[in-house]
Amino acid sequence: MQAYLIPGMLQRIQTVWMGLALLCGLAVVYVKDPLNSRAEDGAFYFIAAAFIALEVFSIYSFKNRKLQVLLNRIGIVLNALLLALLSYWLLSLPGGMEFPEKGIEPLFPLLAMVCLAIANTFIRRDERLVKSVDRLR
Repeated sequence: MQAYLIPGMLQRIQTVWMGLALLCGLAVVYVKDPLNSRAEDGAFYFIAAAFIALEVFSIYSFKNRKLQVLLNRIGIVLNALLLALLSYWLLSLPGGMEFPEKGIEPLFPLLAMVCLAIANTFIRRDERLVKSVDRLR
């Protein structure tokens, strides 16, 4: 009897990269310093929640590779927005932006963007493989 809870296509390498991007999205929300709350925090949490929901949907839409690539591109844009927002906040703090002193929050969206780009590479590789097998039939 096969386990239906986790489909077999979820063990592809691009799913691992998308999962790492999802973990980076969760980490940026977890690491965000609640003591430095601002009025703009609503935008930060909205973009972060949209990215997390988008990545969960992208992981489970493994049957539609073109949709997965599109969702990952949208995820890269959302992470660029998060990175810009966090960088703006860190630059507006007194004393400028000194990385070890101010925090590691901008590192997570950057890592998520890299993971999504690598996942898109593997998804395109799978798409080429499927097309080449279809030509042989």
